[in-house]
Amino acid sequence: MEKKLRFAVFFGNRGFFPGEVVASARKEMSQAIITAGFEPVLMDEHLTKFGAVESMEEGKKFASFVAREQPDGVVLCLPNFGDETSAAIACRDAGVPILIQAYPDVAGEMDFSHRRDAFCGKLSIMDVFRQYGIPFTVDVPHVIHPLDDRFIQQLRDFGGICRVVNNMRRCTVGAIGARTSAFKTVRYDEIALQKYGITVETIDLSDLLHRVDAIDNVLAVGQQIDALKKFTDCSNVPAEALEKMARLRLVIDQYREELDLDMIAIRCWNELEVFYGCAPCAIAGMLGDLGVPVACEVDVCNAIMMYALKLASDSPATLLDWNNNAGEDSDSCILFHCGPVPSAMLTAKGKMVEHPMFAKSYGAGCGFGPVVDRLKPGVFTFASSKTENGEFVTYFGSGSVLDQRIESDYFGTSGVVHIDRLQQKLLSIGRNGFRHHVAVTYGSVSHVLKEAFETYLGYSIVELP
Repeated sequence: MEKKLRFAVFFGNRGFFPGEVVASARKEMSQAIITAGFEPVLMDEHLTKFGAVESMEEGKKFASFVAREQPDGVVLCLPNFGDETSAAIACRDAGVPILIQAYPDVAGEMDFSHRRDAFCGKLSIMDVFRQYGIPFTVDVPHVIHPLDDRFIQQLRDFGGICRVVNNMRRCTVGAIGARTSAFKTVRYDEIALQKYGITVETIDLSDLLHRVDAIDNVLAVGQQIDALKKFTDCSNVPAEALEKMARLRLVIDQYREELDLDMIAIRCWNELEVFYGCAPCAIAGMLGDLGVPVACEVDVCNAIMMYALKLASDSPATLLDWNNNAGEDSDSCILFHCGPVPSAMLTAKGKMVEHPMFAKSYGAGCGFGPVVDRLKPGVFTFASSKTENGEFVTYFGSGSVLDQRIESDYFGTSGVVHIDRLQQKLLSIGRNGFRHHVAVTYGSVSHVLKEAFETYLGYSIVELP
């Protein structure tokens, strides 16, 4: 979903070690980064000996190179022991995540002409970076060749870390409508969020409805109706309801552009249905497919978690309820919401229906918008967040959406999921005051969130059992 990330590569060196290994490292690390799906950015090899860094002056050259290139991350490669002071000078102002990799020595090639000692040098780099207050990312094994498949995966994980960190340090969520008074579960603290670089832009529903009425671009409305029909089966939806949804989408797009919104939390209950005549569920799913998370019920904190998950996995995210037990299996439950799920996360195209709760409460015709379908099977990551005592607090975990049917009369978009130690996790979620909402994306990216949140962003993390 995102552009190809660019990684600047630092090559460490120390003169009395075999410097010739740097030349092969340049080729091997570049190949590894390309294989992982990213773009390597290397300093001109003629600027320093072998294009590596082993002095304070050369460290300054690399720092200038990073400032000029503005990469998404730095890969610090140690073909040999490396010089820790020059590495700190080179990287202390990088402003992006840093992944440290060290080459292994080879049995039978431990003579003075071939021995690398990067095993020891990596510890020295980590020590000095801690002293300088430079955050960094490391993984196991302690030493690894760049072309090892395990390191290729480390690079892919590092890409997720870079997306999360670089985008969430400065991001904006649009809160459309005030919190519904009864939904105290979605309270949040704007000042606490701002401390972490997360800005909330508030939009009154009266302004939204005024703009909806003012739209006179018939062509644009028609295009949005076509997009809705492409997104899901709208065969039973009245033309008037589709037009209302199309106009609503156009206004939300206006806010996205005017306020530079990265994500949205919308008051979906109940004025849009009662006073306007449609539900925004399908629009939320459509925008999710485009990489713009939309949270229901003005859940600002979990719009942020949807954004984090989308960045970590580089794929759409949605917001669901911890909603039902799934029979007698204590490690399974049903995750559900009315129908705001991106099509990329569904088993099929789904079908737009009238929201039965609104039809029952306010009369037929006002609640078209939810999309009924089931979540596709697969491994998923879940996360949630809250603000408390001026802190931004999160949890996350992983599980599997099962290929298990739910009775046909079960309304909305849902799936039966399996999560190890679910009952203990639910106790922890409830006792720590988290919402009934949970953000979800496909793929296993909990470790990516942990590294991004803990090492770089400073979020508080509640570890689930």
